[in-house]
This record gives sequence, C-alpha cells and structure tokens, in this order.
Amino acid sequence: MTAQIIDGKAVAARIQESVREQVAARTARGSRAPALATVLVGENPASQVYVRNKRESCKRIGIRSVPVELPVTVSQAELLARIDALNTDPGVDGILVQLPLPAQIDGDAVIERIHPDKDVDGFHPYNLGCLAQKRAHARPLLRPCTPYGVMKLLETTGISPRGARAVVVGASNIVGRPMALELLLADATVTVCNSKTRDLAGIVAQADIVVAGVGKPGFVKGEWIKSGAVVLDVGINRLPDGKLYGDVEFAAAKERAAWITPVPGGVGPMTIACLLRNTVEAACRRRGLALPEL
Repeated sequence: MTAQIIDGKAVAARIQESVREQVAARTARGSRAPALATVLVGENPASQVYVRNKRESCKRIGIRSVPVELPVTVSQAELLARIDALNTDPGVDGILVQLPLPAQIDGDAVIERIHPDKDVDGFHPYNLGCLAQKRAHARPLLRPCTPYGVMKLLETTGISPRGARAVVVGASNIVGRPMALELLLADATVTVCNSKTRDLAGIVAQADIVVAGVGKPGFVKGEWIKSGAVVLDVGINRLPDGKLYGDVEFAAAKERAAWITPVPGGVGPMTIACLLRNTVEAACRRRGLALPEL
C-alpha cells in the first residue's frame, strides 16, 4: 500500500480564496476590512519569518494588518498595556501575539489578557475551555488554528473520525491538547501520548488516525503505523542541511498508511488559512454579521 497525499497547500488555498471572496463582498457593501494586529516582541529570526508570512497573507486576501513591534527588553506591564489598548480598539478584530516571548514575560498572562472574541489563535482559556465542553451553548468563540486545520484536512480524506481510534503524539497546549479535544468532539476514541508514555510504538500501531506534534524529526517511526491509517504530521523541523522534515518517518510511513500529510506542504499552510478565517469570523461576530463558512 502506498498512501495518498493530503495536499495541505491546495486545501489552504481554497480556504484562503473563500475568505478573500467573503472579505471582498463585505467591503464592496461598504463594511470596513477585517483587521488583524500581529504583536512581535524582539528580533527572533524564526518569529520574524512567521509574522511576515502572516502579514503578507493578510494583504493578499484583503485583511488589514496592524503591525505591533516591541523591543526584546519590553516589560510585562508594557506588553499587557499594549494588549489592553488593542482589546478596546474598535478598529482591531483579532490579536495575535507571536510566541515564544522573552524570559521576562509570562506568556500565559499575555494570552489570558487577549479578549476571547479577539483571540484568533484560539489559545485563551475561555476558548479552550469551551472546546473541552460538549455543550451546544458553550462553543469556543474561536478555535485553535492548527488543530482546526488538521480536522479540515481529515475531512478531505472522506474518513470519519467517529468511533475511530485516534492517537495524538505530543501534549502541548498549542497542538496536542486542543487536538485531542477536537477529535473527542468528533466522537473519536482518543489517546494522548507524551514523553513518559510506555510502549509508544504499540499504542501508535493500534491507531486509525495518528497526529504527530512533538517537534522531533522522524520521532514516529514508519513501522509503527497501522496499515490503512491516516497520518497527520504537524511537525516542522529544520535539519542541518536546511531541509524541513516532519515528526513522522515519511517514506516508511507512506508505505503503510492510506493517507498522509507531507512536510512541507501539509498541515503548515492550514494554520495560516485558519488564522485568516478566524480573523474574518471575529470581525463578523463583533459586528453581528453571519459567520463565514469554512
């Protein structure tokens, strides 16, 4: 068996085009463009690249970018005051603070300071708490971008997670934990693994759906993958030769899985696409407009 490739770039492009059309239609009717504030602290090269890509993506689809750049020496009080100002700014619909932050900043306090209806990353405890509760009236205002993007890619395979055994490798607050919650809401039977998990290979071998997000190249071995499984690789690791490599041994896993995401070109593009969609959703909700379809 050779897996079919899940083309994240193509799916993300469709989402971005849909968002662009929605923004164009609203601005043509006289509504202002949605606005996303991107907060960058310091000069971390990787963070600069990520933020630049997000700002360029905003420009392409008609979202107004509000850049906020602060020195690495900024105090926590100063950063929180800037977020307070963005929270109350009626011209800003979404706020994104690029992580990681300098050591003198409490990242959790920063995330909690962003108002939940402007939390386009979906990291605020209110939004994650609502994701954890299976109640019709307690849905998150905005969903975490990467796990949401993974679920949209899973949809393209035509394989339902309902009743499936899903294994999430990695338990971070950004990917692993919200990913497990998304799969639970989709009625999968979910196991979350971490660095202390015993017999990881045996657990992965039972999975119909594998989501890898540990940040270690080739950590999930191809021989662990169950025949016919769906493999969604969230890892993006830069090797010494400059190439990007995922958390899954792609070549070996591809020979066992039914569907698999490549790195690059798999989950990565979906994160930005869902971020842009979240920004438009935030703008619509704040203005009492119908929410866009994804």
